[in-house]
Amino acid sequence: MKRSVKRVAAIHDLSGFGRASLTAVIPILSSMGVQVCPLPTAILSNHTGGFEDFSFVDFTDHMQEYIDQWKKLQLDFDCIYSGFLGSERQIQIVSDFIDDFGTEENIVVVDPVLGDNGDLYSTMNEIHVQKMRKLIAKADIITPNFTEVSLLLGEDYIEQVTDDKIKIWLRKLSDMGPKIVVATSVPDQGAERDSNVVAFDRSSDTYWKIQCRYIPASYPGTGDAYTSVMIGSLLAGDSLPIALDKGVQFITQAIKASYGFDYPNREGVLLEKVLEVLKMPVVLGGYEMLE
Repeated sequence: MKRSVKRVAAIHDLSGFGRASLTAVIPILSSMGVQVCPLPTAILSNHTGGFEDFSFVDFTDHMQEYIDQWKKLQLDFDCIYSGFLGSERQIQIVSDFIDDFGTEENIVVVDPVLGDNGDLYSTMNEIHVQKMRKLIAKADIITPNFTEVSLLLGEDYIEQVTDDKIKIWLRKLSDMGPKIVVATSVPDQGAERDSNVVAFDRSSDTYWKIQCRYIPASYPGTGDAYTSVMIGSLLAGDSLPIALDKGVQFITQAIKASYGFDYPNREGVLLEKVLEVLKMPVVLGGYEMLE
């Protein structure tokens, strides 16, 4: 029986407060007409960005029982989408999940969350990096930030990068398995504070680039939001460059709609004020092909 809407298995942590991970993934994809089936990796009172403490329940011991019930229900998905994984064991669980639920028809998207600003996150170590390299080999699409690109490749982090250098790095990542590599927060060589989203599509041997103008504000959860918009766009039948562009435009609008309000940035962008944008026609054309 053909489903009336697309279905995504979203393997992320769940925070009761703060717009990140599942509390960003679910409303965005739902607004784009996609059913989200969450598989929590951990349950937190609030996310960790900008908060001094939080309550934390590790869901690792319950994930397999949860997955086994999905198998009994014979569920299938149009997309498998994983984000922050807090342990080596969780990485293996996701790897097995892809083996069990991945098909020729669905897409597997792995956001290899490892670090930012040139450093590993405090909860990560080199073993996590090694395990993540094996996991991305099973993905169709990966969405690392620029720090994670360097970590996955074992390259030294650099403050500036040329188009030629990032093209080489993305091709090397694709050679590790994923058909499409989407790198975010790539430093712009021509504008000191701007950044780019740069993608490589191995099937067409094409590179795409979308410039992200600097906005003087930073919010947690924007990476989760960006990848979610990109997935929703691809599941709606859009091409890769259009999906990349839609993601950039949505995040830009979300940040602009948020920083004029007086509230703690740690709460994330005000998704509630911009979700309707996802249903409106988008003016495209911000992407370019890198030769």
